[in-house]
Amino acid sequence: MPVSTVPSVDAQVDRLVSLGWPKLAGLPERAFRSRLASLSGAGVVVVTRRLVDPFAAVPSLELHGRSGFTSMTQPELASFVPLPSLSVPDVDAYLLLDVSPGPDTLNLPPDAVLPSLVDAGRSPLTVEEGVAVVAQQPSLLVEDNCFSLAGSRCGDKRVPAIWLSARRPWLGWCWEGAPHTWLGTASCAGRVAAG
Repeated sequence: MPVSTVPSVDAQVDRLVSLGWPKLAGLPERAFRSRLASLSGAGVVVVTRRLVDPFAAVPSLELHGRSGFTSMTQPELASFVPLPSLSVPDVDAYLLLDVSPGPDTLNLPPDAVLPSLVDAGRSPLTVEEGVAVVAQQPSLLVEDNCFSLAGSRCGDKRVPAIWLSARRPWLGWCWEGAPHTWLGTASCAGRVAAG
C-alpha cells in the first residue's frame, strides 16, 4: 500500500467510525475521534489494544460483503504482543508508513524473512497493524498474497497471519518455519506517533 494511495487520516477515522470502532472502544463517537485527533500526515491509522481489542475488531473487517473472524480465543490472541525490538509506540493510535503485504516474501517462512527485512530497514507488522491495514484497505488481502504478522509473537513458534477463508478475512496463525505459496510477510518502513 504505497503511501500515496493511503486515504487521509480524517477519511480513515471516518472509515473506523463506519465499522463501529467507537463502540468497540467503549466511547462515544466524538470521544473516539478526539483520541485520534492528534494524528497527521500520510500513513495507515493503527488503533492499538489500549483503545480497541483486536479480538473485538476482527469481526468488523469486511471483504466481499463478508465479515472477518478468528480461530483464536480472546486470551490466546491477547498473548501475541509486539516484539520488543520493534519499538512500537505505546499510545492509543499511530501511523504506519509504506506498508507492503510482502509479495517478494511469498513461499518463504517468516523466520527466514525477518533478517532480510531488518537489513532493508523495514519492520514486520503486528496483529494490530494487520487488522488496521485490512480495515482500511480490505482489497489488499488477496488469495495469492495473504500475509503473516511476524511483528507479534507469543513466546512459541507460532506467527499470526491474516488470510482468506470462504472469501472472509481470517486471523489465525502459522508456524514460523512453514512456507506457504500464498503467504508473504507484511512489513512497513516505520511508525509515527503524534507529535
